[in-house]
Amino acid sequence: MYIKGSYSKSIFENNTGYVIGIFKVSDTDSENLSDYIGRSITFTGYFHELNNIDTYKFYGELVEHEKYGEQFRVDSYERCKPEEKDSILEFLTSGLFKGIGEKKAKSIVDTLGKDTLNIILNNPSNLVLIPKITEKDINILHSKLKEYESSYETIMYLSDLGFNTRDSMIIYNYYKNKVKDIIESDIYQIILDIHDISFKKIDMIALNKGVEKDSLIRVKASIIYIMNEISNTYGHSYYLYNELLSLIPRVLGCNIIEDNFLYALDELEKDSRIVIVDDKYYLKDMYMSECFIVKRFRMLNSKENKIKKIDDNIKELEKFFNIKYNTDQLEAIKQSILKDFLIITGGPGTGKTTIIKAILELYRLINKLSYGDLSERVALLAPTGRAAKRMSEATLFPSSTIHRFLKWQKEQNRFQVNEYNKSKVEFVIIDEASMIDTYLMNSLLKGLSANCKIVIVGDDHQLPSVGPGDVLHDIIESNMLNVVRLKDEYRQDEGSNILNLAYDIRKKTINEEIFNVKDDLTFIKCLDSEVITNIIDIYNTYKDLDYHEFQILAPMYKGLNGIDIINSKIQELFNKKSSSKKEYKVGEITYREGDKVIQLTNMPDENVYNGDIGIICEIVNSKKKEIHIDFDGNIVKYTPSNFNNFKLAYSISIHKSQGSEFDVVIIPIVRGYNKMLYQKLIYTAVTRTKKRLFIIGDINALKYASSNDRDDNRRTTIKDYLINGIK
Repeated sequence: MYIKGSYSKSIFENNTGYVIGIFKVSDTDSENLSDYIGRSITFTGYFHELNNIDTYKFYGELVEHEKYGEQFRVDSYERCKPEEKDSILEFLTSGLFKGIGEKKAKSIVDTLGKDTLNIILNNPSNLVLIPKITEKDINILHSKLKEYESSYETIMYLSDLGFNTRDSMIIYNYYKNKVKDIIESDIYQIILDIHDISFKKIDMIALNKGVEKDSLIRVKASIIYIMNEISNTYGHSYYLYNELLSLIPRVLGCNIIEDNFLYALDELEKDSRIVIVDDKYYLKDMYMSECFIVKRFRMLNSKENKIKKIDDNIKELEKFFNIKYNTDQLEAIKQSILKDFLIITGGPGTGKTTIIKAILELYRLINKLSYGDLSERVALLAPTGRAAKRMSEATLFPSSTIHRFLKWQKEQNRFQVNEYNKSKVEFVIIDEASMIDTYLMNSLLKGLSANCKIVIVGDDHQLPSVGPGDVLHDIIESNMLNVVRLKDEYRQDEGSNILNLAYDIRKKTINEEIFNVKDDLTFIKCLDSEVITNIIDIYNTYKDLDYHEFQILAPMYKGLNGIDIINSKIQELFNKKSSSKKEYKVGEITYREGDKVIQLTNMPDENVYNGDIGIICEIVNSKKKEIHIDFDGNIVKYTPSNFNNFKLAYSISIHKSQGSEFDVVIIPIVRGYNKMLYQKLIYTAVTRTKKRLFIIGDINALKYASSNDRDDNRRTTIKDYLINGIK
């Protein structure tokens, strides 16, 4: 569908060309939009330039934004050239052409007629025939109109190459009149400069343009692509020569002479795009991130504070909370105040959240702060929305995701809080730190002042970050930083077999005698083909629990006992098709009112984050298609453009469960999960459980997983640099 009319003004713009603005509609081909004819509508999209002079056609769809109501999302657009004499006259007198007033403009149009603009562009010398038109006027008319037209020619040039409208706009807005030069000299430069245009897209266009498969620019771009892919897939922060050499032919689609490969590496190093240290090959951003993290932590680690009567203050704290801290907990609380940098690590039930609460209150007491002052000077942070919410609920103190604290801008892929615009907080406590990758930790440290106190809390036996690096594990294992290790188990009743199982997994030995002894830990032995039947039986028992209290966790999506099949079966039985429930099919998945779903991406504008779980409370399945999801009272409205931002969540992946806890958990574990059976994954799943855990399947698969530490092999250098210094 389209709307035709004039641009009024912008409400928001950024330097990628993304605009939210007001558009006055004069025509449309959609009945849904006919009411807007003669009125204004809010629009969003990517544009290279908009003005109040032209008439535009916007192509796209009508969407509903929760906060701002109906908007027209523009997928592509075109400028309608003025064709009638009156329109051309209005255009020439718009102010775009300095010195051309109404009299001169009328004289031009009267002489040249409807073809005025083409004549100005292609045969400007004809204007000398017009009375009172000077050579200066002719130059202004020709140069300005040519400049005005060239931007559209560039957009068409990009479209012809194979870029979609959005990408074309972003590329044009970044390079302006240098677009063709960049593409002709090194089209792969676009990948470096613009984050959300992929290597594969650029590579396809480059090959279509005739770039040789083994050309230097393509080899260099392919090396960077491979390094990024290895980082994202395996979590490594550096790469080895032989692995890069072995992978390059797969990307290039041809063999390469090794000397040419070496030359490409040398050029990348000269261009400061990679760093080579001791036969380790780093992307420059990764190398600089690791170095910055090491420098900041070492600097903070060396600082100590002298606090009088701190032991007396801690005794007051115990009275205030009516609690007796054990030796490890006392040490953690005390050192968090005396040191400017501290790591607190421990397994489940060791009281990490209790300690965070104590640290906050002790800091307030010592600094004689009101609770209002405390919230301005201290920040509680976590990598996920659920982890941040849990921390806030436990401490009764506001907390935030790291992305929200740093004010992440999705459109520009950057944080507003950064090295040039630092946060003013004086003390940061970070929970669930095992989930923080190298790049995010680097960004957080850059957004904090150099003197900001930092306490890092986490369990380094859990899964490492999804992104590259293994920061928490590295800084603990270096033994060069202040660390307090918590050993006693406090969270659950004494002798909890869930805790016993968690610690057995860490020790790589499973004691079968702990199963089916107490109600908290049950193992159901069955064949692979019987797993889902057993899951359904247990689900039926707990189906009335609040959806946050009961969760099925599985290692993988596909297969006989994969997440997708489990979700389909549970939905089929416990949220059946009904005339009273509206539904909507997205791809292969049918969503129904009442379904449990999980958010897959961060949407900070809507205050919903990756890993948040909610319930579909309403489906609008008419001309206006929407799915409304209730995230603990925060109703978020989704339109077809972002239906892929959530999935069914009766069963979720173990990775997505990080940062969350549930009263009752079911974990299927079978040999069919293959390579997903490893220690940290299973340990993370087990430690998501607060009260009751059911494991279903093959005991030998569980034993294999607990002994398989293959995920501990990320190649990083933070630990080495902390011990031996930066090289």
